Amino acid sequence: MRRLLSVLLWSVLAAAFIGPGTVTTAAAAGGRFGARLMWALLFSTVACIVLQEASARLTLASGLDLGQALRRRWARGPQAAAVLVVALGAVVLGCAAYEAGNILGGVAGATLLVELPPAALAAASGVVAAVVLWFNRPRRVALLLSLLVALMGLGFLWTAWVVRPPLPPLLSGALIPALPEGSTLLALALVGTTVVPYNLFLGSGLARGQRLSETRFGIAVAVGLGGLISAGVMVVGGAVEGEFGFAALAEVLRARLGPAAPALFAFGLLAAGLSSAITAPLAAAMTARSLLAAGDGEAAWDDRSWRFRAVWLAVLATGVAFGVSDVRPVPAIVLAQALNGVLLPLVAVFLMLAINDRRLVGEHRNRLPANLAMLPVVAVSVLLGVSGLLRAMAAAAGRPPPAGATTVGVALAVAGLAGLAVWRGRRR
Repeated sequence: MRRLLSVLLWSVLAAAFIGPGTVTTAAAAGGRFGARLMWALLFSTVACIVLQEASARLTLASGLDLGQALRRRWARGPQAAAVLVVALGAVVLGCAAYEAGNILGGVAGATLLVELPPAALAAASGVVAAVVLWFNRPRRVALLLSLLVALMGLGFLWTAWVVRPPLPPLLSGALIPALPEGSTLLALALVGTTVVPYNLFLGSGLARGQRLSETRFGIAVAVGLGGLISAGVMVVGGAVEGEFGFAALAEVLRARLGPAAPALFAFGLLAAGLSSAITAPLAAAMTARSLLAAGDGEAAWDDRSWRFRAVWLAVLATGVAFGVSDVRPVPAIVLAQALNGVLLPLVAVFLMLAINDRRLVGEHRNRLPANLAMLPVVAVSVLLGVSGLLRAMAAAAGRPPPAGATTVGVALAVAGLAGLAVWRGRRR
């Protein structure tokens, strides 16, 4: 019974990353490349389980959430301010990028139901989210909306079963990493939409008062089911004929499930966008509080304080600004997920250093098997992040993307420095 309750508790993480960004990115990947990027989805699911377990174990061993642990880990020395600013910037910018995708995705779902200007729908979504956050009722509303999201996920799984693509391409795509031409951004986005940086902070908070064995079981089952739903979305996206879009995706569901399927998809997409539009700004504000508030200063970061509200208002305003502008939702959402894929390595490296710090976690620090599982996750996250960053810099400079050897070399150097820091810390 306790394990079942643990799965229900940790299903919050799955609900948090199965939103408009996941639907858009996974379906777009399936529509353009079939199952050839399934490996990125499989990796991101495993990476999410590994990092969430480490984040939860950090809290259970130290009594500190991830933000507090990072603050204590680098509380001294000249690098303290820089580390906190980078960590905070990674999470808040990531939440802002997600918020843009949340608003645009919710508006896309609403436009499938009603004929109203997208700008008006985006503004209305922003007002609803702001009212819920201002009166401090986000969890109850998000729980209600998540029921529609769950129904949409089941619809995608059933449709994937009906489509039944050939098994050999699925296995090949899942087990043999490959980056077809033009797929780097989508591969990065698949990682960014599953291993959400702010979810690591959310997960560390959920771990308080839990048992480690049940926590591990709950995380593995909940995140694994979320990854399975994402795989179902990718398979359904592969059945889209012609140019990918939300209307085309709804048509695939209608052809397999019946005339009511498009409405279910539209309501699910709207609910996913609105619930995530509430939780992402809240998570940014909670992360800012855990990183910046210390001791008696935590009272100044109360849920109704101007500091707390200023953070979530800034994140929410970013999403609404994208929503009211004339931005195509699918490219913007994919770009937002890719940005999170770039920011993820920063948080992952910080977490790996913290979970190996005996002063923080004592005997619960990583053993050799845990580090052998975590290091590849951090290394691949760094590789994808560096790849996306170098490509963006080259595009901004009007130059061709760097050679693969350059990208791999920079990524290995960054991952090697992180591994060296862990080794030196363990020796001390």
